[in-house]
Amino acid sequence: MPDFDFNTTRSLRVARGGAGQLADRVAEMGCRSVLIVTDAGVLRSGVLDCALPAFARLGLRHAVFSAVEADPPAAVIHAAASAVRDNEADCVVGFGGGSSMDAAKLAALLARNGQPLAEAYGVGLAKGPRLPLIMVPTTAGTGSEVTPISIVTTGPGEKKGVVSPLLLPDLALLDAELTLGLPSHVTAATGIDAMVHAIEAFTSRRLKNTISDCLAGQALRLLSGALHKACHTPTDMRAREDMLLGACLAGMAFANAPVAAVHALAYPVGARFHVPHGLSNSLVLAPVARFNLPVATPLYAQLYEFVVPGATGTERQKAEALITYLAGLAGELGLPARLRDVGIGEGDIPQLASDAMMQTRLLVNNPRDVTEQDAAALYLEAL
Repeated sequence: MPDFDFNTTRSLRVARGGAGQLADRVAEMGCRSVLIVTDAGVLRSGVLDCALPAFARLGLRHAVFSAVEADPPAAVIHAAASAVRDNEADCVVGFGGGSSMDAAKLAALLARNGQPLAEAYGVGLAKGPRLPLIMVPTTAGTGSEVTPISIVTTGPGEKKGVVSPLLLPDLALLDAELTLGLPSHVTAATGIDAMVHAIEAFTSRRLKNTISDCLAGQALRLLSGALHKACHTPTDMRAREDMLLGACLAGMAFANAPVAAVHALAYPVGARFHVPHGLSNSLVLAPVARFNLPVATPLYAQLYEFVVPGATGTERQKAEALITYLAGLAGELGLPARLRDVGIGEGDIPQLASDAMMQTRLLVNNPRDVTEQDAAALYLEAL
């Protein structure tokens, strides 16, 4: 067995109603003042209300920063870090989807260490220390509560990542009750995003290991078994719990065995056309999987057995069945299934392909090398 490291969030709490314990957990960490980083939609939904009363009971100060936007630009990160300092917070909570959690992680870091954000982009370039950090996800998708990664939109068509163990939170509270109000299209898109994390971790060229494989396989089993139920019967608590845990396990997997070409091609779609990240992944997933088939057939066959336990057929047949299954997911769940459905035309492909080639951090993990010509062909297939 090759040597490997495995890192994840220090502590997990999985419980219905667990968000109501947030203030208690802040107090247990010895903190007295917290900044909660979220977005306006979460604030309007009222899901945060269950967590706030206990702060007064425990004599803790709290403030809410709700200016996070999807695919947050650097300006939002700086504003969140300023809010931490202005409120003299000694703890930061990310409460929401991946964008809120990513922003919270960087705010906790930058407010404490004073490092310019531009110097932290890349792998292992962030400097400590950071403030105590708690994550409370309200979607089942990104797995940001257990990853050492924050993604920032740095310009038209470009996203950059800060990747560092310093960004691994101290605690993640997984409360499936927070996801009950999610619209079907959000459940579907974030669910497919989590499935992509599991698939790309399992097939990653770099750093794939025994633990990440176990997590990715179990994640795909949970997610594929629960996704349709969660979309079509949104109050099915068991399905919601399976989705939230599956997304978390997939996050643990890809935090250690990193994602690849699906994400590399999805990032320009999101950055240039403001397509939500999970949907961007969904739109290019099947073409990239077909592209990887010549070198990833055995791995895809294994993954299909998590989707369909006891599946029969040859290795090739099971691998192709996985791709057929993935290609049909978006349409079955009512999501746009083609790039043209989100306003992308053939004339946009050269720019998208050029942008995708900038994602070298991700492309190096793909089981098959991807050239700019390959990327253009994949976008055309997805059109």
